[in-house]
Amino acid sequence: MDRPGSPGSVDVLGECVADIFEDHDRSDSGGLALRALAGGGPANTAVALARLGTPTRFLGRFSRDAFGTLFRARLSASGVDLGDSVTASEPSTLAVADLDATGQAAYTFYAEGAADWQWTGSELAATRHDDAVCLHTGSLALIRRPAGNRIEEHLAQVREHATVSVDPNVRPLLVAPSAYRERLPHWCALADILRLSEDDCAVLAPDTGLDKACDTWHAAGVRLVVITLGGNGALASLDGMRVTVTAPPVTVVDTVGAGDSFTAGLLHRLAALGHLGGRLDALTLDDVTDACSFAAQVAALTCSVAGANPPWADETEAGSGAGRFLTRRAG
Repeated sequence: MDRPGSPGSVDVLGECVADIFEDHDRSDSGGLALRALAGGGPANTAVALARLGTPTRFLGRFSRDAFGTLFRARLSASGVDLGDSVTASEPSTLAVADLDATGQAAYTFYAEGAADWQWTGSELAATRHDDAVCLHTGSLALIRRPAGNRIEEHLAQVREHATVSVDPNVRPLLVAPSAYRERLPHWCALADILRLSEDDCAVLAPDTGLDKACDTWHAAGVRLVVITLGGNGALASLDGMRVTVTAPPVTVVDTVGAGDSFTAGLLHRLAALGHLGGRLDALTLDDVTDACSFAAQVAALTCSVAGANPPWADETEAGSGAGRFLTRRAG
Protein backbone atom coordinates (compact mmCIF):
# COMPACT_ATOMS: atom_id res chain seq x y z
CA MET A 1 0.00 0.00 0.00
CA ASP A 2 1.02 3.65 -0.37
CA ARG A 3 2.79 5.42 2.48
CA PRO A 4 1.10 8.78 3.11
CA GLY A 5 3.24 11.43 4.78
CA SER A 6 6.54 9.55 4.31
CA PRO A 7 8.39 10.58 1.14
CA GLY A 8 11.07 7.92 1.68
CA SER A 9 14.04 7.36 -0.60
CA VAL A 10 14.17 6.52 -4.29
CA ASP A 11 16.69 4.14 -5.82
CA VAL A 12 17.75 4.66 -9.44
CA LEU A 13 19.33 1.72 -11.27
CA GLY A 14 21.07 2.12 -14.61
CA GLU A 15 23.86 3.60 -16.63
CA CYS A 16 26.11 6.61 -16.68
CA VAL A 17 27.13 7.89 -20.11
CA ALA A 18 29.73 10.46 -21.11
CA ASP A 19 27.97 12.91 -23.45
CA ILE A 20 30.60 14.17 -25.89
CA PHE A 21 29.94 17.54 -27.58
CA GLU A 22 31.99 19.49 -30.09
CA ASP A 23 33.59 22.59 -28.57
CA HIS A 24 33.11 24.95 -31.52
CA ASP A 25 35.17 27.74 -29.94
CA ARG A 26 38.25 25.53 -29.77
CA SER A 27 37.81 23.50 -32.95
CA ASP A 28 39.59 24.51 -36.16
CA SER A 29 40.78 23.00 -39.43
CA GLY A 30 43.62 21.27 -37.57
CA GLY A 31 41.48 19.38 -35.09
CA LEU A 32 38.10 18.77 -33.52
CA ALA A 33 37.91 19.85 -29.87
CA LEU A 34 35.49 17.90 -27.72
CA ARG A 35 33.93 18.43 -24.31
CA ALA A 36 32.74 15.54 -22.13
CA LEU A 37 29.78 15.99 -19.80
CA ALA A 38 28.44 13.38 -17.39
CA GLY A 39 25.09 12.05 -18.56
CA GLY A 40 23.06 8.88 -19.07
CA GLY A 41 19.30 8.73 -18.54
CA PRO A 42 19.23 7.00 -15.15
CA ALA A 43 22.16 9.06 -13.82
CA ASN A 44 20.46 12.27 -14.99
CA THR A 45 17.27 11.22 -13.21
CA ALA A 46 19.17 10.52 -9.98
CA VAL A 47 20.87 13.92 -10.13
CA ALA A 48 17.56 15.70 -10.69
CA LEU A 49 15.81 13.80 -7.89
CA ALA A 50 18.54 14.61 -5.39
CA ARG A 51 18.65 18.29 -6.39
CA LEU A 52 14.89 18.50 -5.85
CA GLY A 53 15.36 17.18 -2.31
CA THR A 54 14.37 13.51 -2.60
CA PRO A 55 16.81 11.16 -0.80
CA THR A 56 18.30 9.30 -3.76
CA ARG A 57 20.59 6.30 -4.17
CA PHE A 58 22.21 5.58 -7.53
CA LEU A 59 22.88 1.94 -8.28
CA GLY A 60 25.42 1.86 -11.08
CA ARG A 61 28.66 0.29 -12.22
CA PHE A 62 31.45 2.87 -12.45
CA SER A 63 34.51 2.27 -14.59
CA ARG A 64 37.94 3.02 -13.17
CA ASP A 65 38.64 5.25 -16.18
CA ALA A 66 38.56 9.05 -16.23
CA PHE A 67 34.88 9.11 -17.17
CA GLY A 68 33.99 6.96 -14.18
CA THR A 69 35.65 9.55 -11.95
CA LEU A 70 33.65 12.28 -13.69
CA PHE A 71 30.37 10.40 -13.14
CA ARG A 72 31.01 9.88 -9.44
CA ALA A 73 31.93 13.54 -8.93
CA ARG A 74 28.77 14.83 -10.61
CA LEU A 75 26.41 12.53 -8.74
CA SER A 76 28.08 13.16 -5.38
CA ALA A 77 28.05 16.94 -5.88
CA SER A 78 24.27 16.75 -6.39
CA GLY A 79 23.78 14.83 -3.14
CA VAL A 80 23.25 11.33 -4.58
CA ASP A 81 24.21 8.38 -2.34
CA LEU A 82 26.70 6.14 -4.17
CA GLY A 83 27.35 3.70 -1.34
CA ASP A 84 25.82 0.74 -3.18
CA SER A 85 27.37 1.34 -6.57
CA VAL A 86 30.04 -0.95 -8.01
CA THR A 87 33.58 -0.14 -9.17
CA ALA A 88 34.19 -2.03 -12.41
CA SER A 89 37.11 -2.86 -14.67
CA GLU A 90 35.17 -2.41 -17.92
CA PRO A 91 35.21 0.96 -19.79
CA SER A 92 32.60 3.69 -19.54
CA THR A 93 29.86 4.20 -22.13
CA LEU A 94 30.34 7.16 -24.48
CA ALA A 95 27.73 9.03 -26.56
CA VAL A 96 28.78 11.62 -29.14
CA ALA A 97 26.00 14.20 -29.44
CA ASP A 98 25.09 16.14 -32.57
CA LEU A 99 22.82 19.12 -31.84
CA ASP A 100 20.58 20.48 -34.58
CA ALA A 101 19.52 24.11 -34.96
CA THR A 102 16.68 23.68 -32.45
CA GLY A 103 18.85 22.12 -29.74
CA GLN A 104 17.59 18.56 -30.33
CA ALA A 105 20.34 15.97 -29.81
CA ALA A 106 21.11 12.86 -31.86
CA TYR A 107 23.68 10.41 -30.48
CA THR A 108 26.30 7.99 -31.72
CA PHE A 109 27.06 5.45 -28.96
CA TYR A 110 30.25 3.61 -28.04
CA ALA A 111 28.92 0.99 -25.67
CA GLU A 112 30.17 -2.50 -26.48
CA GLY A 113 31.58 -4.25 -23.42
CA ALA A 114 30.94 -1.22 -21.20
CA ALA A 115 30.69 -1.46 -17.42
CA ASP A 116 26.99 -0.51 -17.34
CA TRP A 117 25.73 -3.79 -18.84
CA GLN A 118 27.72 -6.29 -16.74
CA TRP A 119 25.60 -6.56 -13.56
CA THR A 120 25.77 -9.92 -11.78
CA GLY A 121 22.96 -11.36 -9.70
CA SER A 122 25.00 -11.03 -6.50
CA GLU A 123 25.82 -7.38 -7.24
CA LEU A 124 22.15 -6.57 -7.71
CA ALA A 125 21.11 -8.47 -4.58
CA ALA A 126 23.56 -6.39 -2.55
CA THR A 127 21.83 -3.15 -3.65
CA ARG A 128 18.41 -4.06 -2.25
CA HIS A 129 17.06 -1.77 0.49
CA ASP A 130 13.62 -2.38 1.91
CA ASP A 131 13.39 1.26 3.04
CA ALA A 132 13.29 2.57 -0.55
CA VAL A 133 9.76 3.51 -1.63
CA CYS A 134 10.58 3.36 -5.33
CA LEU A 135 13.04 1.81 -7.75
CA HIS A 136 13.38 3.61 -11.07
CA THR A 137 15.22 1.99 -13.96
CA GLY A 138 15.15 1.62 -17.72
CA SER A 139 17.11 2.94 -20.66
CA LEU A 140 19.96 0.83 -22.01
CA ALA A 141 20.70 -0.99 -18.76
CA LEU A 142 17.30 -2.71 -18.93
CA ILE A 143 17.52 -3.84 -22.56
CA ARG A 144 21.18 -4.71 -23.11
CA ARG A 145 22.57 -8.10 -22.17
CA PRO A 146 23.64 -9.63 -19.89
CA ALA A 147 22.34 -7.05 -17.40
CA GLY A 148 18.79 -6.68 -18.74
CA ASN A 149 17.45 -10.10 -17.75
CA ARG A 150 19.06 -9.84 -14.32
CA ILE A 151 17.56 -6.41 -13.71
CA GLU A 152 14.11 -7.73 -14.65
CA GLU A 153 14.52 -10.50 -12.07
CA HIS A 154 15.60 -7.88 -9.53
CA LEU A 155 12.49 -5.77 -10.23
CA ALA A 156 10.25 -8.77 -9.56
CA GLN A 157 11.77 -9.02 -6.08
CA VAL A 158 11.89 -5.29 -5.30
CA ARG A 159 8.24 -4.67 -6.22
CA GLU A 160 7.22 -6.65 -3.13
CA HIS A 161 7.94 -3.52 -1.08
CA ALA A 162 8.49 -0.63 -3.54
CA THR A 163 6.84 1.12 -6.46
CA VAL A 164 8.59 0.30 -9.75
CA SER A 165 9.12 2.99 -12.39
CA VAL A 166 10.43 2.25 -15.90
CA ASP A 167 11.59 4.59 -18.69
CA PRO A 168 12.40 2.60 -21.87
CA ASN A 169 14.33 5.56 -23.37
CA VAL A 170 14.45 3.80 -26.73
CA ARG A 171 17.78 3.88 -28.61
CA PRO A 172 17.06 2.17 -31.96
CA LEU A 173 20.61 2.76 -33.25
CA LEU A 174 21.95 0.56 -30.45
CA VAL A 175 19.14 -1.95 -29.94
CA ALA A 176 16.69 -3.22 -32.55
CA PRO A 177 13.15 -1.85 -32.06
CA SER A 178 11.84 -5.41 -32.14
CA ALA A 179 13.79 -6.16 -28.96
CA TYR A 180 12.03 -3.31 -27.13
CA ARG A 181 8.62 -4.41 -28.40
CA GLU A 182 9.26 -7.95 -27.24
CA ARG A 183 10.25 -6.93 -23.69
CA LEU A 184 7.78 -4.07 -23.14
CA PRO A 185 4.80 -6.22 -22.06
CA HIS A 186 7.00 -7.87 -19.43
CA TRP A 187 8.17 -4.47 -18.18
CA CYS A 188 4.54 -3.34 -17.94
CA ALA A 189 3.77 -6.40 -15.80
CA LEU A 190 6.60 -5.43 -13.43
CA ALA A 191 6.11 -1.64 -13.39
CA ASP A 192 3.61 0.66 -11.72
CA ILE A 193 4.78 3.72 -13.70
CA LEU A 194 5.79 3.78 -17.36
CA ARG A 195 7.30 7.09 -18.48
CA LEU A 196 8.20 7.45 -22.12
CA SER A 197 8.47 10.05 -24.85
CA GLU A 198 6.34 10.58 -27.93
CA ASP A 199 9.33 9.43 -30.00
CA ASP A 200 9.55 6.25 -27.91
CA CYS A 201 5.89 5.58 -28.67
CA ALA A 202 6.53 5.90 -32.40
CA VAL A 203 9.03 3.04 -32.12
CA LEU A 204 7.21 0.92 -29.56
CA ALA A 205 3.69 1.27 -30.99
CA PRO A 206 4.06 2.37 -34.63
CA ASP A 207 0.91 3.48 -36.41
CA THR A 208 -0.95 3.38 -33.10
CA GLY A 209 -2.60 6.39 -31.46
CA LEU A 210 -1.36 7.39 -28.01
CA ASP A 211 -4.70 6.57 -26.36
CA LYS A 212 -4.73 3.06 -27.81
CA ALA A 213 -1.09 2.56 -26.85
CA CYS A 214 -1.87 3.57 -23.25
CA ASP A 215 -4.75 1.11 -23.11
CA THR A 216 -2.52 -1.69 -24.42
CA TRP A 217 0.09 -1.02 -21.75
CA HIS A 218 -2.55 -0.80 -19.02
CA ALA A 219 -3.86 -4.20 -20.11
CA ALA A 220 -0.30 -5.54 -19.74
CA GLY A 221 -0.26 -4.43 -16.11
CA VAL A 222 1.07 -0.89 -15.64
CA ARG A 223 -1.27 1.52 -13.84
CA LEU A 224 0.23 4.94 -14.70
CA VAL A 225 1.49 5.77 -18.20
CA VAL A 226 3.00 9.21 -18.80
CA ILE A 227 4.03 10.26 -22.32
CA THR A 228 6.05 13.46 -22.69
CA LEU A 229 5.21 15.55 -25.76
CA GLY A 230 8.13 17.97 -25.86
CA GLY A 231 6.96 21.57 -25.96
CA ASN A 232 3.35 20.37 -25.94
CA GLY A 233 3.54 19.06 -22.38
CA ALA A 234 2.56 15.53 -21.44
CA LEU A 235 -0.27 13.01 -21.62
CA ALA A 236 -0.94 10.95 -18.49
CA SER A 237 -3.19 7.90 -18.26
CA LEU A 238 -4.16 6.37 -14.91
CA ASP A 239 -6.02 3.10 -15.43
CA GLY A 240 -7.44 4.60 -18.65
CA MET A 241 -8.46 7.98 -17.18
CA ARG A 242 -6.45 10.59 -19.07
CA VAL A 243 -5.27 14.16 -18.67
CA THR A 244 -2.98 16.43 -20.69
CA VAL A 245 -0.76 19.02 -19.01
CA THR A 246 0.87 21.93 -20.80
CA ALA A 247 4.55 22.82 -20.81
CA PRO A 248 5.49 26.21 -19.34
CA PRO A 249 7.07 28.76 -21.70
CA VAL A 250 10.84 28.70 -21.78
CA THR A 251 13.70 29.72 -24.06
CA VAL A 252 15.17 26.38 -25.13
CA VAL A 253 18.97 26.15 -25.15
CA ASP A 254 18.90 22.39 -25.74
CA THR A 255 16.73 19.43 -24.73
CA VAL A 256 19.50 17.20 -23.34
CA GLY A 257 18.21 15.48 -20.20
CA ALA A 258 14.74 17.03 -20.35
CA GLY A 259 12.91 13.71 -20.27
CA ASP A 260 15.04 12.48 -17.38
CA SER A 261 14.28 15.66 -15.45
CA PHE A 262 10.57 15.17 -16.13
CA THR A 263 10.79 11.66 -14.68
CA ALA A 264 12.55 13.01 -11.60
CA GLY A 265 9.97 15.73 -11.12
CA LEU A 266 7.16 13.19 -11.44
CA LEU A 267 8.66 10.77 -8.90
CA HIS A 268 9.62 13.60 -6.52
CA ARG A 269 6.08 14.94 -6.49
CA LEU A 270 4.46 11.52 -6.15
CA ALA A 271 6.79 10.78 -3.22
CA ALA A 272 5.93 14.10 -1.55
CA LEU A 273 2.24 13.29 -1.94
CA GLY A 274 2.80 9.92 -0.24
CA HIS A 275 1.95 7.74 -3.22
CA LEU A 276 5.17 5.74 -3.58
CA GLY A 277 5.86 2.53 -1.72
CA GLY A 278 3.19 0.31 -3.25
CA ARG A 279 0.85 -0.12 -6.19
CA LEU A 280 -0.41 3.50 -6.35
CA ASP A 281 -3.68 2.41 -4.73
CA ALA A 282 -4.65 5.88 -3.48
CA LEU A 283 -3.48 7.83 -6.53
CA THR A 284 -6.09 10.13 -8.12
CA LEU A 285 -6.16 11.85 -11.49
CA ASP A 286 -5.90 15.21 -9.71
CA ASP A 287 -2.67 14.07 -8.05
CA VAL A 288 -1.37 12.84 -11.40
CA THR A 289 -2.13 16.24 -12.92
CA ASP A 290 -0.33 17.98 -10.06
CA ALA A 291 2.73 15.73 -10.36
CA CYS A 292 2.93 16.03 -14.15
CA SER A 293 2.59 19.81 -14.04
CA PHE A 294 5.47 20.00 -11.60
CA ALA A 295 7.50 17.58 -13.75
CA ALA A 296 6.90 19.73 -16.83
CA GLN A 297 8.28 22.72 -14.95
CA VAL A 298 11.42 20.80 -13.96
CA ALA A 299 11.92 19.67 -17.58
CA ALA A 300 11.45 23.21 -18.91
CA LEU A 301 14.05 24.56 -16.49
CA THR A 302 16.48 21.89 -17.70
CA CYS A 303 15.90 22.98 -21.31
CA SER A 304 16.77 26.57 -20.40
CA VAL A 305 20.47 25.78 -19.87
CA ALA A 306 23.07 23.76 -21.78
CA GLY A 307 23.42 20.04 -21.16
CA ALA A 308 21.74 17.76 -18.63
CA ASN A 309 21.82 20.30 -15.82
CA PRO A 310 18.54 19.93 -13.87
CA PRO A 311 17.35 22.60 -11.44
CA TRP A 312 17.71 22.67 -7.67
CA ALA A 313 14.66 22.87 -5.42
CA ASP A 314 14.89 26.62 -4.87
CA GLU A 315 14.90 27.23 -8.63
CA THR A 316 11.62 25.35 -9.07
CA GLU A 317 10.11 27.42 -6.28
CA ALA A 318 11.29 30.66 -7.91
CA GLY A 319 9.67 29.67 -11.21
CA SER A 320 6.39 28.38 -9.83
CA GLY A 321 4.19 31.41 -10.53
CA ALA A 322 1.35 30.84 -12.98
CA GLY A 323 2.24 31.99 -16.47
CA ARG A 324 5.80 32.82 -15.47
CA PHE A 325 8.42 32.58 -18.22
CA LEU A 326 10.94 30.18 -16.69
CA THR A 327 14.59 31.18 -16.34
CA ARG A 328 17.59 29.77 -14.49
CA ARG A 329 20.19 31.57 -12.40
CA ALA A 330 23.70 31.73 -13.81
CA GLY A 331 26.24 29.08 -12.73
